[in-house]
Amino acid sequence: MENWNNVRLTPVFTDEETKCYELTDGNFINQYYIISHPETSRLMNSPEVVGFEVYQCLLPSTCRMMRFFKEQGKITSANILSILRGALNYPMEESCYHEHIRVHDISFLSSERVFHHEELAGLEIKYSKLAMVPDSTLVIGDIIASGDTLKHCLGYVTEKYRRHNAKLRNIIFFTIGAFRGIELMEQMTKEFREFWPEFEGFIGVYYGGTFNMYNDRGMTGIQVPLVDFYWKDGIVAPDYRKRTLEDGDALFEKCTIYDGGARRYEILDHIHEVSEYWEDMLARADVIDFDAFLHDKLGYDTPISFEDWREVNHYQNLDEAEMRELYAVERRFLDNVKASGMNLKDLAEKRLSEFHTALRKYMI
Repeated sequence: MENWNNVRLTPVFTDEETKCYELTDGNFINQYYIISHPETSRLMNSPEVVGFEVYQCLLPSTCRMMRFFKEQGKITSANILSILRGALNYPMEESCYHEHIRVHDISFLSSERVFHHEELAGLEIKYSKLAMVPDSTLVIGDIIASGDTLKHCLGYVTEKYRRHNAKLRNIIFFTIGAFRGIELMEQMTKEFREFWPEFEGFIGVYYGGTFNMYNDRGMTGIQVPLVDFYWKDGIVAPDYRKRTLEDGDALFEKCTIYDGGARRYEILDHIHEVSEYWEDMLARADVIDFDAFLHDKLGYDTPISFEDWREVNHYQNLDEAEMRELYAVERRFLDNVKASGMNLKDLAEKRLSEFHTALRKYMI
């Protein structure tokens, strides 16, 4: 992304356990925020979190951001768009309710992958219940990976609005997602303003950070291209980063977030996905360089100076003393990994046992 190296993480507010940062210095048309909360960190670090608890983990920080947008005058009334099925994990309606934001209507779209001879051929909207509320804020919660689903669905929505000579005021998008979503939102804002000159743009809210996606199978040979997220070249909230390093083996999981839809609605599929990852890691433990794997997960090679570490993570606008403390946490984490003699075989066996024990009731 152009100008990505210039982007800085800048504090906006801290309210009890919710911390909010803005991405600045990127010459963005829109506004992009990263929010962090212990419950969102727990969700992203623990594939053992499934079912309704997935939704609950996102509620506190979502409510706080809705209050912030209400105070800023960015939202007065909402039209919620749920892109099935993952969007149902995001507490859009309940957060509006708690913050006294009127919800005019809720729209639903199902964007499903279409395959031809076992090859992905595109996306198809198979179900649509679309309400048009002129001059309202469209509120969406969903995972952004490649962004194809978002582009496809918003193209469908805006075409319906244009046919009825209606327009949107702005769009607020909550996501656990990749930074490619920012590129897409910037592009779509320019396109929308060609026929809606008064369109205020997008407000993107990322839980935990803006992540990168693997473009190939990764150094392990088992990552899923254009699906699995990781830290390298992304921007991670420092408190989420610290929580991950303190959360046992969380750094080594397959992905920043496993498939949100399956985690809540098809838990057996989720169990299979997590188990398959660690079984594949166990099978390849003898051929994967553990140090390279560790650096891949951290997002940089070590050793690294404090100043270089701060630049790599886009933390130049954050309090220096706090960043030095976080830098020290990472150094201790690395020292502990080395001192413990951690290896992939033992790690994979440990995680498989822990995961299956935690979710045994769903496996019967």
